[in-house]
Amino acid sequence: MQVMTTNRRQFLSLLGSAGIVAVAYPRPLLAAPRTAEPFSFIFFTDTHIQPELNAAIGTDMALKKARTFNADFAIQGGDHVFDSLGVPKQRAVSLYDLYEKTEQDLGLRVYHTIGNHDVVGIFKSSGVPATDPLYGKKLFEDRFGKRYYSFDHKGHHFVVLDTIGLTADDNYEGRVDNEQLQWLATDLNALPKGTPVIVSVHIPLVSAFASYVPEPAKPEGHHSLTVANSSQVLDILDGHNVLGVLQGHTHINERVEWHGVPYITSGAVSGNWWKGIRMGTPEGFTVVTVAKGKLTTHYETYGFKAVGS
Repeated sequence: MQVMTTNRRQFLSLLGSAGIVAVAYPRPLLAAPRTAEPFSFIFFTDTHIQPELNAAIGTDMALKKARTFNADFAIQGGDHVFDSLGVPKQRAVSLYDLYEKTEQDLGLRVYHTIGNHDVVGIFKSSGVPATDPLYGKKLFEDRFGKRYYSFDHKGHHFVVLDTIGLTADDNYEGRVDNEQLQWLATDLNALPKGTPVIVSVHIPLVSAFASYVPEPAKPEGHHSLTVANSSQVLDILDGHNVLGVLQGHTHINERVEWHGVPYITSGAVSGNWWKGIRMGTPEGFTVVTVAKGKLTTHYETYGFKAVGS
């Protein structure tokens, strides 16, 4: 397994040295959009892999089920592991190793979205100093590449954003930083007019989740259910041909439409963090089909039974 990890790092490093990684740089303006072709892909999120609770077995089951669909690639919607926030670095690294080993069974190209639980050591309980080379989002970047980027597929433009804002009190919130906002505007404005766009985020830009749960006894200290500055992102998306925004984080299935754009939150591979069904949504993943200017989804379960169920 270590050989695979090293090769992936070397591959990313070579791409970077060649200047061809899809990173935060403006792309040249294209003369004309490529003809959009139909295709399908897998959106799976919140695997929360760990050695406990049969999580690795469940993730493997989900990915093997995903292989049965005629998908061109997959997008992982964040929270690959559980948990990197407050554990020693050695534990965080071992969780990433376990995830990478398990992902091999999917057999598809995977594009990765960073989640809050993928961030290393920002809780003081971790004992990881901010000077550590893998602190914060650096381990994610080391294993999977840039934390925000774009790519093109069959005439469609995909944007993957980092919605994890790190706060001064060693915590996180939902936020897209100013650097990304500037990059996003430049990236989308370089597209030929009418190019279909699909976006992936972890913490939702738009969600009604807070309406489904009881009012908390005390307000949360941070804006963690949705992106605090989502209006800034939505303003940038307005005026572009956005077919849909795919989201994770809340572990439920939800579709909210705003300005004609569907914001689709997927249930989690881990369900209720590997402890059963989450608010009526069982363990699963989303199959996405893109055709004739429309994005449609359906949710697939894979038969996992939580420990003790």
